[in-house]
Amino acid sequence: MNTSSDTAGLRAVGGQRISGDSSYFTRYEVTAKVTQGLGIRPSEIRKCLRTRVLGQAGVYFRSLASTNDVAKQLASGGMREGTIVLAESQFRGKGRLGRKWFSPEGGLWFSVMLRPRIEPKHVLKLTLLGSVAVVKTLSKLCGIRAEIKWPNDVLITKRKVCGILAETGIKGKNLEFAILGFGINANLDLAAFPRNLRNSATTLKTHLGKEISREILLCSLLENAEVCYDLFESGKFEEILDDWRKLSGFLGSHVRVLDGQRTIEGIALDLDSDGALIVRLKDGNVHKVISGNVIRVIRASRSEEDCNWIS
Repeated sequence: MNTSSDTAGLRAVGGQRISGDSSYFTRYEVTAKVTQGLGIRPSEIRKCLRTRVLGQAGVYFRSLASTNDVAKQLASGGMREGTIVLAESQFRGKGRLGRKWFSPEGGLWFSVMLRPRIEPKHVLKLTLLGSVAVVKTLSKLCGIRAEIKWPNDVLITKRKVCGILAETGIKGKNLEFAILGFGINANLDLAAFPRNLRNSATTLKTHLGKEISREILLCSLLENAEVCYDLFESGKFEEILDDWRKLSGFLGSHVRVLDGQRTIEGIALDLDSDGALIVRLKDGNVHKVISGNVIRVIRASRSEEDCNWIS
């Protein structure tokens, strides 16, 4: 354990370590009242976690602005790889493209600090491996058949249940760290969502008809994510891509994609070796989308709007 850098990282956000536990989980003193029972219990996470790196250090908040923002502060302060930042709720949760992510009490909102040996341009791969880990977790733990929508959404019955956000810290041309943020609609009632989200979002509680242990969900997801991350670090990203293709629900469909300031339409053919989306346009040309957003998936009898965000 790198105690000196860990302590420096915690001081960057005013934290303190729980003593007497080699696999510590820091609990912050905050004033927000949790209304969902006892909330997440870090002690239960320590008991069930079976990873080598991911989640073996962490900080826990009752409420904060954004787990990704705190994780970036900790990473800049030297915190170890695998540290997670976990919160009962976020009041400025973030999605892609600067959107706000609805994240009240009852969900699973956390970020993982990574230090991969990659160029910044390959960060998309982390988002893809994160989505594969989520779908595998929901299948094994809950018996749920979820699917992936490029680049960062996990859907159940065509409704968003999880979003993933990757952010980076870069020094010069080098990647210093990457933060992989997960937002899972776990023990939430759809009635709690803003009206404009209720037709496009879903929750695990809604789908299962009961609440799920968020501690077990977190541990299972971290374990699956570590398997994927190990493959990635050992140069076996193609194996992750193969899983992604099998778990995707829209390859082969007609899509509308926002690519920068341009909107394109065509058939979603595949992902390339870097995770970019390959779209065959109406004129037959092939277009590669690196950082776009699928805003509409059109099938024979139905369509799906990407409106899981607060506008």
